[in-house]
Amino acid sequence: MATDKRQFTLRLNDEVFEKIKLIASKNKRSLTMHIEYVIEQHIAEYEKENGTIQEGPQ
Repeated sequence: MATDKRQFTLRLNDEVFEKIKLIASKNKRSLTMHIEYVIEQHIAEYEKENGTIQEGPQ
């Protein structure tokens, strides 16, 4: 299955990993999809407070 999503390595300590995994399961999401959801929510909150983030070199 082709995707336009970038891959990267994320290192988490065991406690954080297990907690995220549990929350993802309770929300019927895969671990990966839950992490993506949490990041998207954080970006939305940030942009609500600070304005739209402009893509490109800073």
